[in-house]
Amino acid sequence: MTSRMNRKRWLVVPALIIVVLGFGGLVARNVQTAVLNISDSPPRHHRIVFQVNSDDQIPMKHAVSNSINLVRHYREVGETARVEIVAYGDGISMFRADTSPVRDILEFVRMNFPEVDFTVCGNSKAIIEQREGHVMSLIEGTRVVPFGIVRLVELQEAGWSYIRP
Repeated sequence: MTSRMNRKRWLVVPALIIVVLGFGGLVARNVQTAVLNISDSPPRHHRIVFQVNSDDQIPMKHAVSNSINLVRHYREVGETARVEIVAYGDGISMFRADTSPVRDILEFVRMNFPEVDFTVCGNSKAIIEQREGHVMSLIEGTRVVPFGIVRLVELQEAGWSYIRP
């Protein structure tokens, strides 16, 4: 009887080894497949919106430099990005042709990073124009929307990542 039990143990041990090795191979194959699926997946498309609502140069510069960094990074990894800087309230001074504290860098962005769009709140623009008594000229390529805050909501609802510098 004892020899029969020893034989059964010797049969069970190899069977367990086969099961463990088979399971390990299955796990390894699934991990390899998952890695391949990630690297073989199509490039992702990123959409990011920055809000600027202050006439402070620091958040303006952060919005611009972060936009450049995002686009450069996604270009390097073979993915695409669309960035929009939406200014409203006092932030629209960022896109004023006559007084923008970041005009030079915005011209650079416009020429070298077509993935970045500039948007101004039409309501804020109209209020400032009424207060100053003249039409405000904007940096070339700046788009006017009826309400900046509405634009931010629309983009977020469409799945854009929202950043406030």
